[in-house]
Amino acid sequence: MPAAEDRAEWWARRLGATPSVTGSAEEAAFAPFLRDLLRDAPLFRDRPDDVWLLPVPGGVHERSCVLALLRGSGPDTVVLTGHFDTVGIENYGALAPLALDPGPLADALLSSLAGGTDAAARRARDDLSPGAGGEPAPFVPGRGLLDMKAGLAAALAAMEAFAAGSERRGNLLFVAVPDEEANSAGAHAAAAALPAVAREKGLRLRAAINLDAIADDGDGRAGRAVTLGTVGKLCPSVLVIGRPVHACYGYDGVSATALAGAIAAAMEWHPGLAERDAEARDAEEQGAGPTLLGSRDDRTRYDVTMPGTAWLYWNVITHRRGAGEVLDTVAETARRAAASLRGTLRERRALSTGIDRPLPPLRVLRFSALMAELREKRPDAVAILSDRAAALAATALDLPEQCRLLSLLAAELLDLQGPAVVVGLASVPYLPTMLEAPALEAAVRRATGAVAARHGTGIAVRRRFPAICDMSAFGQADPAELPVLAAETPAWHGGVPALAVAGLPCINAGPWGRDYHTRLERMHREYGFRVLPDLVLELSRALLDAGT
Repeated sequence: MPAAEDRAEWWARRLGATPSVTGSAEEAAFAPFLRDLLRDAPLFRDRPDDVWLLPVPGGVHERSCVLALLRGSGPDTVVLTGHFDTVGIENYGALAPLALDPGPLADALLSSLAGGTDAAARRARDDLSPGAGGEPAPFVPGRGLLDMKAGLAAALAAMEAFAAGSERRGNLLFVAVPDEEANSAGAHAAAAALPAVAREKGLRLRAAINLDAIADDGDGRAGRAVTLGTVGKLCPSVLVIGRPVHACYGYDGVSATALAGAIAAAMEWHPGLAERDAEARDAEEQGAGPTLLGSRDDRTRYDVTMPGTAWLYWNVITHRRGAGEVLDTVAETARRAAASLRGTLRERRALSTGIDRPLPPLRVLRFSALMAELREKRPDAVAILSDRAAALAATALDLPEQCRLLSLLAAELLDLQGPAVVVGLASVPYLPTMLEAPALEAAVRRATGAVAARHGTGIAVRRRFPAICDMSAFGQADPAELPVLAAETPAWHGGVPALAVAGLPCINAGPWGRDYHTRLERMHREYGFRVLPDLVLELSRALLDAGT
């Protein structure tokens, strides 16, 4: 093993050199690789049974979480968690063979950026160029190093420092999970298993530290941060059902795609869905407005009939709002947008033909309401939908497409006539969390300040992690949301992984860097390899002490 100050870098490079793209066989193989690596390390060499695998249900490959328990004294325990899966390397292009090898990759990227004059290219060149005196470049490139194997590495280095220290009150439980870049099935499997693990091992779980990265295109003030919670994410959807007719007789019908277009325009950046946190101290802590993630109609070939159905779904960031409130806003927005368009179309038809009569009335309903009608009118429909959901879950279709097909089937079984809009949810939800323990928050702030002073840098304490992450599974989310989500998500009992909420006081402390998920993904070296391990250790001790 390297010297203490180099342990995080050693772990990061060792983990980063091993591929683990989400959904791949390499992701499944990474868990036993990491388990064996930990068992061979001095930290666990004399106690290999304290490192084990936890199976994760679902998926094409047999995936697992990796758990490692470092015992000190007493039952109080802090969980250190992060994901080991990464996005793919296709966007590296010709440099893909170097994507996991930071040194050669940095040289190749610098060569490819040599002629770039835009701000992003200049910034990347500065970040990846060694200092004039031969000092290492300030940033380290490589797929998955920033997001987020350097966070796992910092946790392992902190555990080594904890084990070497004279003060070992409490325990540290390392939990590395797969699938965060897809559906967070690993985090939810771990969250569901933690109570049994605690009982079996005699642990009292006090808090969790998630280790995910924050992006910062500036000087690092936004990236060097401990967050007390995380934003949530919902993917509201609408299935639009029109009245298709031959296009030459278009005044007699209603185009589903025209209705969908009006709804899409009304939803984009909708201020009523751009939730704002009154307690946030700056704009960096505010969530983004809703944006359209996908749309499609039912056309598979050219003909001159209007599209009969269209499907839209959005990304909506939440802070405290529940799914019911979000879906109510989506439904009202859809109703108003469709009503406005219908009024416009009526005027245009009257101007063109002299015929002035209302368009067919529009019905807007939730997916749960559609299912309630189905149960009453078609008792066999639930079984039909369940069988279809199971069959779709076994395919390679993503969750929005599974939800689209199941929504279409439900509308067909009900014989729902257009124009109509069915409002639901299209993918895995991420619940917002917030540290709801004043004593723990005070301990976090003290520990963060001490580490910042020790390293001569600024480390902010912010309210929310700015993107979706596994804190939603480990943190203090509201489990009462789960039945609402289940009722509005067509694929809930098919492709959606079993969701669990651990309910632990949970913060995030991870590396920072730039351009993650791109070929220029890079991590700030000094903060990730030097400051972060010290921060994780100090926070762990502070949370253990505050829990007594």
